[in-house]
Amino acid sequence: MAKQGYATSSLVIGYALCSSLLAIINKYAITKFSYPGLLTALQYLTSVVGVWVLGKLGLLYHDPFNFQTAKKFAPAAVVFYLAIFTNTHLLKHANVDTFIVFRSLTPLLVAIADTTFRKQPCPSKLTFMSLIIILGGAVGYVMTDSAFTLTAYSWALAYLITITTEMVYIKHMVTNLGLNTWGFVLYNNLLSLLMAPVFGLLTGEHLSVFRAIESRGQSWFELDAFVAVSLSCVFGLLISFFGFAARKAISATAFTVTGVVNKFLTVAINVMIWDKHASTFGLVCLLFTLAGGVLYQQSVTTKGNSPAQREAAAKQGREDDTTELDEENQRLVSSPKVV
Repeated sequence: MAKQGYATSSLVIGYALCSSLLAIINKYAITKFSYPGLLTALQYLTSVVGVWVLGKLGLLYHDPFNFQTAKKFAPAAVVFYLAIFTNTHLLKHANVDTFIVFRSLTPLLVAIADTTFRKQPCPSKLTFMSLIIILGGAVGYVMTDSAFTLTAYSWALAYLITITTEMVYIKHMVTNLGLNTWGFVLYNNLLSLLMAPVFGLLTGEHLSVFRAIESRGQSWFELDAFVAVSLSCVFGLLISFFGFAARKAISATAFTVTGVVNKFLTVAINVMIWDKHASTFGLVCLLFTLAGGVLYQQSVTTKGNSPAQREAAAKQGREDDTTELDEENQRLVSSPKVV
């Protein structure tokens, strides 16, 4: 019994560390390695190879890859790739706090989309109040953001649209395919890996990569850049493992609470380790936004609102991804780059 307790604690601590550090590590990686498309491609490759190797070793089971399923899954993979693509560019042009604020806005948009397009009932009073708190915190943050740039907020808006689309639409489609969690991971990351060269050509990033290789510039070969990219890839795979294992080991409520704590830890760590963070008032607004997210989770849990809203709340409590992946916790496991 004691051993089981230690094992569960280890899984929760591992998930908490990975989840709270991943956004900061990704920000550090994109700062040292300014090729977002190539960075995410390396993350996809790490996840695909990791799942395949662990499957061969018998440590997990994933659905076998076949082209018919891949064709049906392709639209989901495109939206997933766009969410990761915009997420990485947002982290490149904005600080981690800005990313968290826009990530926290997703329940508001999901609730609107759910009511408008899926004809679900309007949110309860408690849910509506929590959404207003989230919106107020986000508006206050944006108005006081000294690092405001049109480029950063354009990527933020694009990210908000794609991640909301994923929450509202993708779960339904993936559920109908009948994939297990690790099969979802394999299809999501493998198809995204195949799309990466196309987006690299469209954005012109391949030219920057080729120029860096030809010139053998310092920014390409620096040790800290190599370490940052390696950490980003490894932590992306680790959060897949710890997120899935922790979800199995503890209750949904405990997992959600852990996810909430992780967000506050991310903010605290981000403030302590470097100067790439918001002003004091901006941090207060950010905390209001997170508090609104906590209240939102409580409202949809107790009132049993629509599935899409409950899914958004669960994703808020985690980290995406990546997520999860949550019932996401397919999304938590397959979307480690989205935190």
